[in-house]
Amino acid sequence: MLFLEPNKGAPLVQAGPDWPTVIKRLKERAKVPLLERFYDAGVVGGDTPLSDVQFVALDLETTGLDPQNNDIVSIGLVPFTLSRIHCREAKHWIVKPRKPLEEDSVCFHGITHSDVSDAPDFQRVLEEVLSHLEGKIVVVHYRRIEREFLDTAVKQRLGEGLLFPVIDTLEVESWYYRKPSNKFWSWLLKKPLTSIRLADSRRRYNLPFYQGHNALTDAVATAELLQAQVAHRFRPDYPVKALWR
Repeated sequence: MLFLEPNKGAPLVQAGPDWPTVIKRLKERAKVPLLERFYDAGVVGGDTPLSDVQFVALDLETTGLDPQNNDIVSIGLVPFTLSRIHCREAKHWIVKPRKPLEEDSVCFHGITHSDVSDAPDFQRVLEEVLSHLEGKIVVVHYRRIEREFLDTAVKQRLGEGLLFPVIDTLEVESWYYRKPSNKFWSWLLKKPLTSIRLADSRRRYNLPFYQGHNALTDAVATAELLQAQVAHRFRPDYPVKALWR
């Protein structure tokens, strides 16, 4: 496997999957026309410089952390490049979960029973959501939430799952602050590890504070974070395959 080394002291990073080949195979296997069309848009080659990539930052608010037992309640996304965030093209949806909202969930993301009472099911907005993701590299902060929840929600409604490349800004931070040496000294000195949560990560790059747990706000915050990470830790000509997973 190819290993690439980011600038400024980052650990060696293994290149991600050959996503153009993966997407091509997924298209060949897709039985649902909507997913076939999504995969038909393809994906940029792995050697494409980050400066030439069309990204879309994505954030989900959910009723919990288990995609098998919890549901998506809101979706936020915003397209961007390394030089510009296209706020006019940003989108935000509230969708109705299959089970009633629990009090802890409402306190976390602020979406109430009245907000979801007339909201559509996820399937009704799925085609529009996919149209904004297709052909772009999705950027998230903690890919397990966005990728696994979308995969499960699509599978439950269409009978087929969904897979796409993502760049995870949380993972990028972990390359610097979750190295074995960091964990060792944290354990030895009995000090907590440096936080790699979205707000704390943004603070390290002197990005402004945004109130969290709104899907659209968090999507914009994630887009800005990737721009800052590339500016401080990589280079605009760095190949996208070094970051995608």
